[in-house]
Amino acid sequence: MPKTLDVITIGRAGVDLYGAQVGGRLEDMGGFRKYIGGSPTNIACGTARLGLKSGLITRVGDEHMGRFIREQLQREGVDVRGVVTDPDRLTALVILGIRDQEQFPLIFYRENCADMALCEADIDEGLIADTRSVLATGTHLSHPRTEAAVLKALQLARKHGARTALDIDYRPNLWGVAGHGDGESRFVESAKVTAKLQQSLHFFDLIVGTEEEFHIAGGTTDTIAALRAVRAVSGAVLVCKRGAAGAVAFEGAIPDSLDDGQTGPGFPIEVFNVLGAGDGFFSGLMKGWLDGESWPRALEYANACGAFAVSRHGCTPAYPSLAELQFFLKRGVIRPDLRNDAELEQIHWSTNRARRGLPDWADYRIFAFDHRLQLEEMAGYTPAKGGAFKELCLTAALQVQGGRPGYGILCDNRIGRAALHAASGTGLWIGRPCEWPGSRPLSLEPELGLDCGGLEAWARENVVKVLCFCHPDDDAVTRAAQEETVKRLWQASRRNDLEFLLEIIPSKVGPTDDSTTATLIRQFYAAGIYPDWWKLEPLKTHAAWAQAIAAIEENDPHTRGIVVLGLDAPEAELSASFGVAAAFPLVRGFAVGRTIFGDVARGWMAGDLSDDAAVAEMAARFARLSGVWDAARAAAGGK
Repeated sequence: MPKTLDVITIGRAGVDLYGAQVGGRLEDMGGFRKYIGGSPTNIACGTARLGLKSGLITRVGDEHMGRFIREQLQREGVDVRGVVTDPDRLTALVILGIRDQEQFPLIFYRENCADMALCEADIDEGLIADTRSVLATGTHLSHPRTEAAVLKALQLARKHGARTALDIDYRPNLWGVAGHGDGESRFVESAKVTAKLQQSLHFFDLIVGTEEEFHIAGGTTDTIAALRAVRAVSGAVLVCKRGAAGAVAFEGAIPDSLDDGQTGPGFPIEVFNVLGAGDGFFSGLMKGWLDGESWPRALEYANACGAFAVSRHGCTPAYPSLAELQFFLKRGVIRPDLRNDAELEQIHWSTNRARRGLPDWADYRIFAFDHRLQLEEMAGYTPAKGGAFKELCLTAALQVQGGRPGYGILCDNRIGRAALHAASGTGLWIGRPCEWPGSRPLSLEPELGLDCGGLEAWARENVVKVLCFCHPDDDAVTRAAQEETVKRLWQASRRNDLEFLLEIIPSKVGPTDDSTTATLIRQFYAAGIYPDWWKLEPLKTHAAWAQAIAAIEENDPHTRGIVVLGLDAPEAELSASFGVAAAFPLVRGFAVGRTIFGDVARGWMAGDLSDDAAVAEMAARFARLSGVWDAARAAAGGK
């Protein structure tokens, strides 16, 4: 029976709180970024990004951080059948910082944590039988209970023909040979640790470690002697990581010099953050090993993945996708600080979108009630009534959604705050506007601040949306001013890990033809702006859509896609425009507002419609439009 998994990792799973400030003491950190962490967790994610089918065996707490780990693993594509929820223990926590190129302080909060309660009963033979390889990490050999779990998994792996790998991953304080304040320490001699490791090394087909980690495994600080000591008890391929000097693999006897082993090319990368680099390295190594590549090629993958990690903030977030790795290996290093390589970072962002947890549906049916000015101009409007009406809009959207995928909303924070916050966690795609209504040249809502720093407070499931009234005939000053504002917002969105939707409406500025929208799209890309989403007015001809899509795909083959706006058009007119747009797979759906809520809002504000009647009418219209889109897509062949 074919196996469904390529690799299962076993061991630590925690939450990393990474200091957001770089260059300061951990004592002085003022803010943190939250990521999943722990060596096996990182490797499970890193291998999944490279196209391997990975799983993780661990424990997490029955609380918010445990749920975060489980959900994030699923977003990354990691099988969580082996992730046990521990009702009695908290999820592990690590606080980390980047002090300089040499110092990376960290504190482990792992006293009686959930993953250290892993036991033999948590190892399911059926799951182990379903994988091509099992990868263990050293920390879980440090305690009798977790060691028993790991050894059971390794024995089952041998029984079912799976390969086995060890990341020595030596953390002295997790073995009890260094204090809590020594989390950064990577080597303390310990005969007890050496003896414990050597009891298990014969179980492995591949053993990976730094020179210091082989020192602890071999019981000597002479690297060649240490490797020979490991070889004496294990026939595994030994891969020794040498930092800037790359890595070397030994399949048989250990030669007199590290330089005589098999090597892969290294990469001249600036050292920004060494934390998690080894896990990135092992992810690339597993990709090459399991794909049957030569050791030099596997080490090239590993060195490249380690280089990405060294140059970026965080551990798991730094690891590349397969497309990114292939691009990097083909193009090479342009600048040593990879995080500032704009072309590479765009590929990293756009090919790792799944980690942000936003949906990737074939079709999007979006009820857009982010309008502010249109409501404010209605007779009977007050801020309180506007907010209440938007809550009715949300109720209508949820009725149509009915818990199904493929539905979303656009809602603002100024009038619609209650609805916006209530939508969180409902399964809706949520877009949130930033433009000051009707502004041209474009200006932004004051809550964002001059540097768009207000985005830091946004929920991470909100998509940044900005509407720009622009036209290819705009004068140079207007065009430059609008592009500068859009780019400032786009850059701030990226800094805050938020997806970005750019809406352009040239027909409100001047006459349009089949090339107008495509010209604008190219102008924004030329300005260095790469939206995740485009929101475009309904183009009337097949040729206009073809040109617009070509302009996107020639600049960004990984874009999310396009949604069609409504412009308050009658349903019959929208139906016709949907028929043209749905023939193009890159058009992912619609985002329509006033066609659904316009006259309902006027009637409700005037007191002519009850809450229930308003919700019923908007739900009926939204459902009809959704049906029209679905029919148009089906007629186009379901592309």
